Amino acid sequence: MKGTYTVTMGAHGHIEVPESVRERAGLHEGATLVLLETSNGIVLLTRDQLLERVRRELEGLDLVGDLLTERRTAGQHEAA
Repeated sequence: MKGTYTVTMGAHGHIEVPESVRERAGLHEGATLVLLETSNGIVLLTRDQLLERVRRELEGLDLVGDLLTERRTAGQHEAA
């Protein structure tokens, strides 16, 4: 079950992730998590969750094409 959890920050900024969340996410001691500070607050993700989030946000974009167009335009202005 997904939900909202209240955690308390302990010494040295440590927080404890609830056991049920750790089990569902497959987290174990020493697991690496990524903390994102966003305009909407703090988000804690596994690396796989972050990778999926980035893929979703970039889906359908042509970043290479956009960069090439930008460079061609800049090159034309420099040549003029």
